[in-house]
Amino acid sequence: MSMPFGYVSPEQQMRDKADYARKGIARGRSVVVLQYEDGILFVAPNPSRALHKISEIYDKIGFAAVGRYNEFEALRLGGIRYADINGYTYARDDVTARGLANLYAQNLGQIFTESLKPFEVEIVVAEVGDSSDEDHIYRLTFDGSVFDEAGLVAMGGQAEAVAGRLKERYRDGLPLGEALEAALFALTEPGGERFPANQLEVAVLDRNRPHRKFLRLNGPRLERLLADGAPAAGPATTATKNESPLTAPETPGAPPTAPDGDIDTGSSG
Repeated sequence: MSMPFGYVSPEQQMRDKADYARKGIARGRSVVVLQYEDGILFVAPNPSRALHKISEIYDKIGFAAVGRYNEFEALRLGGIRYADINGYTYARDDVTARGLANLYAQNLGQIFTESLKPFEVEIVVAEVGDSSDEDHIYRLTFDGSVFDEAGLVAMGGQAEAVAGRLKERYRDGLPLGEALEAALFALTEPGGERFPANQLEVAVLDRNRPHRKFLRLNGPRLERLLADGAPAAGPATTATKNESPLTAPETPGAPPTAPDGDIDTGSSG
C-alpha cells in the first residue's frame, strides 16, 4: 500500500517538534538553580526589571523558566491558580512542588502530543524544606518529561557547558555568597566578562524566613554579595537562631503580602 503524498510518520512528527522546541530554547540565555546553605538560589542573566524569568508560585515554591515568554508566562499563571485553589480548599501545606510538577507535565505533554507547535520552554519548580534533605528541584522539558534534580540544574542556552562549569564550583552546603559566585562562574563564557548586578535576576527560597520563603536580591544587597561574596545583611553572627541574614523584618500580626507571582509578568529568552 502506497503512502499518500506528503505523508509524515508520527515518529518523524515527534522528532521534528522536539528539534523545533530545542532550537527555540537554546537561543535564550541559561538559567541556573542550585541549593545553598539556607535554601535554593536562582540566577539568570536578565537586564529587565519588570519582566522576570524567576518568580514566586506559593509560600515556599519558586519558578524559573527559559524560552518563549508568552508560553512560560501562561504556565506560571496556571500554577499560581492551582496553588491558590488547592491552598484555599485544603491546606497551604498541601501545595507542593511535586503537585505542580505533575500539573505542568500533563499540560506540556498534552500540548506536545496534540498541538502542531510545541511550547518552546523549559522550567524549574523548586520547593524549600525545613532542611536541605527536604528541598526539591524539578526540571520539566517541552514534552512534559520531569527530572528530579539533585543539588543543581542549568537550562536554556548552552546548558550542558553551563552545568559543567557549575559542577566545578558546586558543593553541598555552600554559603550564599559562594553559591552566587559559582553560578556566575558557570554563566560566564570562558574569557568573557561577568554580568554586572543590573544585568542579573537573582532570588532565593530562604528556609529561615517566616511565612513566604521567596526573596528577590537586587540593588545594594546584590551589589554587596557580588563584591565580597558575603550575605548582604552582614555576617551570619548578627542573625538570631533559625533566622537568615536575608530575613526581612515583619510587623507582628501583619498578614503576608501578596506573592510576587500575582504581579510578575515573566521574561523572554
